Amino acid sequence: MSAEQANSTAVKQKKKVDGPFIRSVKDFYKRLSKNKSALVGGYLIIFLIIVAFVGPYITTQDPNNIDYAVKFEGPSAEHWLGTDHHGRDIFTRIIHGLGITMGIGIISTIIGGIAGVIIGLVSGYYGGKIDAVIMRLIDVLLAFPGILLALALISILGASLQNVMIAISIFAIPTFARIVRGSTLSVKNLEYIDAMKALGASDVRIICKHILPNILSPIIVQASLFIASAVLSASGLSFLGLGVQPPSPELGALLSDGRDFMWDAGHIALYPGLAIMLIVLAFNIFGDGLRDALDPKFNK
Repeated sequence: MSAEQANSTAVKQKKKVDGPFIRSVKDFYKRLSKNKSALVGGYLIIFLIIVAFVGPYITTQDPNNIDYAVKFEGPSAEHWLGTDHHGRDIFTRIIHGLGITMGIGIISTIIGGIAGVIIGLVSGYYGGKIDAVIMRLIDVLLAFPGILLALALISILGASLQNVMIAISIFAIPTFARIVRGSTLSVKNLEYIDAMKALGASDVRIICKHILPNILSPIIVQASLFIASAVLSASGLSFLGLGVQPPSPELGALLSDGRDFMWDAGHIALYPGLAIMLIVLAFNIFGDGLRDALDPKFNK
């Protein structure tokens, strides 16, 4: 057997061992790796998630422990990022706050995304009066800037962690619904959809098995980008006192704690602000890379 035949046989055997899922993951990673900033964003997201899960279990201090004897201390060996106006360790509070802030962003996006996808699929697939009614309701929601809509909902529901997620989920719905509707309209008139209808396939089967899998790319990209917006909105609401309430170490609340001491102890607001910036930056550049990797128009 020649060297070429041996290599060809080895490649075929490797493909059989890997399986279609492993190969698709490898292909996706290869496309994603063309965008170095997207890889940096992806690795940063993984790092932040690991810190959010593991960090609270390895920190040695209580995030809510008050010690006025060390208040306003700058960074030191004992307090890596200093202490706040109550003497609480800022590093510990940021570690605990990462999970809260990222959790709000991810869970809100999932809830709003699922609702928006269902609404967009129904609107785009059935069209007619159903589409007209749904889209007019979506237009009403889109008429309000996201943060103002969230503020209005929080004013009605009250300030709490659950209500923040509900408010952000609701203003996520219109964006996802619009994207999914447009993608559904472009797919539902293709020949293979007509063939499935001719074979007697139900609407639910066509939507779930043949339309949804073919429009997942824009949904995934929008989800990754919206998480960044959700994190900013959650932090903004907490900063205004309408989100997660003290003494919870949510990053927006930590930023709010430091605004009255920015000139005398700027580190109280600086480090939570940097943490929010890192989360938003990571999801934004990762989302851009996902678009390039998943959208054939951007692949060269």
